[in-house]
Amino acid sequence: MPVVDIPGSKSITARALFLAAAADGVTTLVRPLRSDDTEGFAEGLVRLGYRVGRSPEAWQVDGRPQGPAVTEADVYCRDGATTARFLPALAAAGHGTYRFDASPQMRRRPLLPLTRALRDLGVDLRHGEAEGHHPLTVVAAGVEGGEVTLDAGQSSQYLTALLLLGPLTRTGLRIAVTDLVSVPYVEITIAMMREFGVEVRRDGNVFVVPPGGYRATTYAIEPDASTASYFFAAAAVTGGEVTVPGLGTGALQGDLGFVDVLRRMGAEVSVGADGTTVRGTGRLHGLTVNMRDISDTMPTLAAIAPFASGPVRIEDVANTRVKECDRLEACAENLRRLGATVETGPDWIEIRPAGADGLVGSEITSYGDHRIVMSFAVTGLRTPEISFDDPGCVRKTFPGFHEEFGALRARL
Repeated sequence: MPVVDIPGSKSITARALFLAAAADGVTTLVRPLRSDDTEGFAEGLVRLGYRVGRSPEAWQVDGRPQGPAVTEADVYCRDGATTARFLPALAAAGHGTYRFDASPQMRRRPLLPLTRALRDLGVDLRHGEAEGHHPLTVVAAGVEGGEVTLDAGQSSQYLTALLLLGPLTRTGLRIAVTDLVSVPYVEITIAMMREFGVEVRRDGNVFVVPPGGYRATTYAIEPDASTASYFFAAAAVTGGEVTVPGLGTGALQGDLGFVDVLRRMGAEVSVGADGTTVRGTGRLHGLTVNMRDISDTMPTLAAIAPFASGPVRIEDVANTRVKECDRLEACAENLRRLGATVETGPDWIEIRPAGADGLVGSEITSYGDHRIVMSFAVTGLRTPEISFDDPGCVRKTFPGFHEEFGALRARL
């Protein structure tokens, strides 16, 4: 039975870095993800004057509840959405002028709901070029707090950034959310804030965050559930079996819910206290599934959908159009290139069975998106001669993906 060691969660590592930087004292992060995104986040903290000590097994961060240690900094956020959205909120709590920029890919991704909310809270924030996009400058003088309304229908990261900022304000925050996607990611944020000493109160779509700051702690990063989806899907399409330790019944990440989708399709799934196992049964059923809350695993399902016995329809995933690329169309175009029949709408994709002849090999266009490459690597388990135009873009979240997946392929 192949056991796969998945690197730490990108989402949890980014939140933990923010919390550690904001906490009073020295925080130790155990088994953080080391990838382009998280290294970029850590480097951003260093540029803002925080001390970040990095060893192979743990990172240590000297927290500064009063904000950045420098009064002027230029921060390059690379391709990282968490870096690009969380660090300006952290900087706003300090005192100084902080300039942020990002890669061309990240510059295209939207920020406006978050930057509007920060401005409503009195933050002097200016976009350098296109309104609602990087680059931007924060002229920080601390944040008083108060009430703010937020549209988080494009990304839950907007809400997370404000929640994380809340305890650093002078009076706390009351955030009224008009729309919200990817709710499990917000639940991760709230659970992690609790571990750092802050209790968020939720009343429907209103989130109340008290002032008072965070306390330092030692925090262990659990494996990345989104990354695990590719290995679970590999078991389902090959009739093999895969166990991922460290992702069990107590896991924070909602993306572990992807295994419930595989169960509905016919795979056998066992979620225990210490890990999760998926075993393929030699069959995959078609289904219709709402993936609003686990949309990062939409490409994983799309990539294995042609091997199902009936159509696979994925709904309520409009937010995947504003990720590293338009993931919905990227999946559709690549599947069509492989010979699949695919239809798309504003927030849905439907994929029909490939039939007896299966799919034909082709080069996958990655659009620089790590999740497109990792998802179609699973398709390649049953389709010969699949290649990628940019296989190295997996360094964003899992630099060793191809080696680890190749080893699993040999065992399966």
